[in-house]
Amino acid sequence: MSTPTASTAATRAAATAATPMTTELGVRRLLAAAGQAPSVLNTQPWRLDVVRHEFVELLADPDRRLRVSDPRGRSQHVSCGAALFNLRLAVRAAGFRPVVWLLPGGQDEPHLLAAVRAAEAPGGRHGGRELYELIWRRRTNREPFSAEPVPPDVLAGLRIAASREGANLVLLDRAGAEEVLDQAATADDELTGDHDYQAELAAWTTPGPRHDGLPPYVRGPRPAGEPVPVRSFGRRAGSARFERHPQIAVLTTPGDRPVDWLRAGQALQRMLLVATLHGVSASFLNQPLDLRDMRGRRDPRHRRGHPQMIIRLGYGPYVARAPRRPARELEISHV
Repeated sequence: MSTPTASTAATRAAATAATPMTTELGVRRLLAAAGQAPSVLNTQPWRLDVVRHEFVELLADPDRRLRVSDPRGRSQHVSCGAALFNLRLAVRAAGFRPVVWLLPGGQDEPHLLAAVRAAEAPGGRHGGRELYELIWRRRTNREPFSAEPVPPDVLAGLRIAASREGANLVLLDRAGAEEVLDQAATADDELTGDHDYQAELAAWTTPGPRHDGLPPYVRGPRPAGEPVPVRSFGRRAGSARFERHPQIAVLTTPGDRPVDWLRAGQALQRMLLVATLHGVSASFLNQPLDLRDMRGRRDPRHRRGHPQMIIRLGYGPYVARAPRRPARELEISHV
């Protein structure tokens, strides 16, 4: 990557003297925050590299990409975009302003997704502290939600959150939600017969002591009846009746390129943290998007953009956190 350089040695020394990248504790806090981001099947498909104590580079981990269900790398980019947003919040919480370059390596370094530098914040303000502290409270909730609708003012706040990152949160009416649920059910049926897809799914849902994937305790119960507003990937024992009219939103971007996917991930995480602030739970219904990517289908042109995430919103019970890799495993070692 061709990284920006300070005009003088003195300026560089001042800029790097006390940033989160210059101490082991500061780096660990950045890694810990990034590692809490949501990711497809909890693959946590990212690595981070601290360069000369000046930059943190975010890289896609090719060993954690879903080769069958994510042939374009779209879901991996969205996941890494969410980690990037957490990284930005951690820099702000440390009292600095994050300066971000997306895809700085271009085609020569396709796995290098972003570089972040900590710049001096105006007045030393610690912006973003409220959202930063919510990073560890956010959960993906696959339990039944209550019948209480999310109020319009809260939904408006979620739309604003997505728009701040260059994405659009489309809130579906009841008819639109039912159509999306039908699409998810149809996609589920088709994917059930795809042996490669099922094998890949099983690899990330196998029980056992691990720091990634989806153990049984985070998968939620089997739905009793229709509609089915949650993904089916080997659920725990028992069934439950889910909300009759799920609230569904679709996160879209103007384009459908890697840079758009990264922006979608940042918009997703900002929106999810704002939802957490208001006590709103979320889970995902991305089977139609998986199937679209796997079959090489193209989205029709639409003024609202390209769908990147299908999100179920509502009020659910407390759920446990999915496992996370230790922060030290996320950093690229140069020893």
